[in-house]
Amino acid sequence: MQQTHSTIDKIKVLLFVMGPILVTQLGLYAMNFIDTTMSGRAGAYDLAGVAIGSSLWVPILTGINGILLALTPILAHKIGAEKRGDVSYYVIQGLYLAIVISCLIVIIGFFALEPILDFMSLEVEVGHIAKHYLIGLALGIVPLFMYNVLRCFMDSLGQTRATMIITLMALPINFLFNYLLIFGKFGFPQLGGIGAGYASAITYWFIFFFTMYFTVKVRPFNGFQVFQKFHQVSIGAWKEILLLGLPIGLTIFFETSIFSAVTLLMSQFTTEIIAAHQAALNFASIFYMVPLSFAMALTITVGFEIGARRQGDAQLYSKIGIIISLVLGFISCIIIYYTREPITALYTTNQEVAVLIQHFLIYAIFFQFSDAINTPIQGILRGYKDVNIPFIMALISFWVLGLPIGFITANYTSLGPFGYWLGLIFGLAFCAICLAVRLVLVQRRYRLKIL
Repeated sequence: MQQTHSTIDKIKVLLFVMGPILVTQLGLYAMNFIDTTMSGRAGAYDLAGVAIGSSLWVPILTGINGILLALTPILAHKIGAEKRGDVSYYVIQGLYLAIVISCLIVIIGFFALEPILDFMSLEVEVGHIAKHYLIGLALGIVPLFMYNVLRCFMDSLGQTRATMIITLMALPINFLFNYLLIFGKFGFPQLGGIGAGYASAITYWFIFFFTMYFTVKVRPFNGFQVFQKFHQVSIGAWKEILLLGLPIGLTIFFETSIFSAVTLLMSQFTTEIIAAHQAALNFASIFYMVPLSFAMALTITVGFEIGARRQGDAQLYSKIGIIISLVLGFISCIIIYYTREPITALYTTNQEVAVLIQHFLIYAIFFQFSDAINTPIQGILRGYKDVNIPFIMALISFWVLGLPIGFITANYTSLGPFGYWLGLIFGLAFCAICLAVRLVLVQRRYRLKIL
């Protein structure tokens, strides 16, 4: 990262940082896409089981990643302020914290998974697949979260291309092990949807080792000598990361968990509806990667400028990011509308499920505009280290308003399962409005502070 002096230069830098992040996010998403589509080919029960397992796992994954994401603005501020000596210290503390959090997640899962699945009253086969899919996945939790710490380090330097390369290297590994373990090829056991969990865990280990190699051997990362010096555990550093990271993680958790809560609430409907809901959500999530990538890029660029005390540059990056995100959000709506019928063939050969997927995708179109606003703004606010109020806004938008509206419309109107998606649309729209107002206030406060 370096200082820019014109709008064109800022657009170039933002796209340079964002482009590899987008490819990385699409690559990480593609792993889930591969899990879902290949499990669907194994059968409706496998698709539904992976859907339930993913619904329990994704909020935890994104929430913990959100906590660790605090390292990106922390490191970006340090780099912007030219305090390079602090970088390796915070990376190591982040790795320690990632290991502890991973172990806690595994321990909690050991005691809580069975009761949660029993409470859902799933069909026996669906519950069995969901449980063992998550058990397989758990074998890769530690390397996954350690990878995310190292990714924050790389991204904070603006070197987002490195994580893109690592993710692209991992994709064929994920596809191969899904093929071997789901369908039982070349002497491997035929595990169905359960195999997708083990395939993901194996892939997480490969990603971690690739990232370690880049950190130690490749410039400019090896210049920071992250592993050259032993650092003792610092509760103070953990506290700094958690004070910033917990609100970020909880904000992301509340946004993603509402989708998972909807999937869990849909267990009252048929297996075909559960499968269709998950397939439609899986496809719509592709387009969410665009505003999410802008959010991550804006955290880096805005954090860098704020660290260097250049509020005007940070504000211009914010405007550019939101405008481009809105344009691409509109394009996403058009693509979803015109591809909703042929895309169902990727997920299922069941005609009933295919029709339901197409209906759900109509509702998914309305997600795009709200995501194109609220997601980049969340990234901008993280660059300012403003995370507490956005957390409260997310909690109210999704859980106090969105989910109850969805429950009422799903259970007391003719919309049925589509009512839950209507609630999601309302929650996202309300959150977008609140975050836009918050951004204006935060930028005004920083401007007055400088003046």
